[in-house]
Amino acid sequence: MGEAIDWEGALWECIAHLQALIRMDTVNPPGRELGVARYLDDVLRGAGIQTTLLEPAPGRAALVARLKSSPKVGRPVMMMAHMDVVGVERERWTTNPFGGEILDGYLYGRGAIDDKGMLAVNLQTMLLLNEHVVRAGGKLNRDVIFLATSDEEASGEFGIDWVLTRHPQLIQAEFALNEGGRLRESNGKLSYAAVQCGEKVANVLRLTASGTPGHASIPIPGNAVVRLARAVVAAAAHHEPVVLTPISTRFFAGLADFWPDRKVRTAMADVSSGDAARVASGARALEAHPSFDAMLRNGISPTMLSAGVRANVIPAEATATLNVRLLPGQSMEALIARLNAAIDDPKVQVTVESAGEESPPSPDDTPMFAAIRDGLAAIAPGVPTVPFLSTGATDSASLRKTGVKAYGLLPFPLTEPDESRMHGHDERVKVSSLQFAVRLGWEIFRRIAVA
Repeated sequence: MGEAIDWEGALWECIAHLQALIRMDTVNPPGRELGVARYLDDVLRGAGIQTTLLEPAPGRAALVARLKSSPKVGRPVMMMAHMDVVGVERERWTTNPFGGEILDGYLYGRGAIDDKGMLAVNLQTMLLLNEHVVRAGGKLNRDVIFLATSDEEASGEFGIDWVLTRHPQLIQAEFALNEGGRLRESNGKLSYAAVQCGEKVANVLRLTASGTPGHASIPIPGNAVVRLARAVVAAAAHHEPVVLTPISTRFFAGLADFWPDRKVRTAMADVSSGDAARVASGARALEAHPSFDAMLRNGISPTMLSAGVRANVIPAEATATLNVRLLPGQSMEALIARLNAAIDDPKVQVTVESAGEESPPSPDDTPMFAAIRDGLAAIAPGVPTVPFLSTGATDSASLRKTGVKAYGLLPFPLTEPDESRMHGHDERVKVSSLQFAVRLGWEIFRRIAVA
């Protein structure tokens, strides 16, 4: 390989790219990701890297770039991120959400974490591989693919599934690295790396409550709105049974020796013990930690309510939307039966509005998982790397269905409070975390793709 990498220079180059990406408004809908794709295309082609710019629809885009190996030893590896972002409530931000400002050591902007931060790190990783391996006379032992997609935050019609359907040959890979996992920072230190190897299945249920309509001046027993309110409270209070997946078992077992809080550490050891009584005890203790509890059971979250046409009319019907995340291998029919029992009202009907499709997990004994683990160890020795079942959905699910072993890891260390800003207000990432991410991207892909 070539000269030693100027990590400080690489960091500020990455920051400049991230600021440029944030300043292009790609709130989805409508998306308008084409401007971002053209920016990435210009940067990559300017470095001499082969690119393919695709336009699924006016204003929408996908960009594929490739560093070719010689000789080919393994099948390609892919780094990926999406270009669209969720919306903002500008009045609730303390900075311009599309400004990319740096304040007190943080870079602010919609997409700083999800997912333009990873997009910029991936771009920097491609540039480093090109400069310090390919152009320096080194060898890649497998092609390295860069993929930037649209429409991840909405319908997905013009996103990863469009690329897989229309241009599958461009992204055929053995492994992929995407968002979905976490580098957790606590008390100023990196605590652990949770590498997404699978994810829950997203579904939408509808509650429909029926009642007696009439004029609101006369309160009527059996009011559909009241009936629905009781049903929503029952649905929210309902706790699904504990189910330990192989990934979650390894996650908790891997952290049980490291977690700083003794009670949580004991609970993690209990839920991963295989002993039914200890599992139940550990699960009860972890209920106080929603992110851990969500890994142990199907999740039911009320998200939308709809009823009535006028303030003085009692409606005949009221509806609520439930977002349901099923653990792998779990039955929607069985969940609905338990939900009906919890609601216990024959005037409330539970129906499936949309159902997700389960994808197979990615194993944690592959060269890619090892590259992630060993790359992290090179920068942060002693920090545990554990497989993780994501409660949220990512584009990795579509890839896993095609046989790609996809893994998720946002490459910058995040505290829980900063992670909570991801779809909220004042989304931000620390400059020092971006520095870590640039180094980590290089360490991972150097191990998996450089001869």
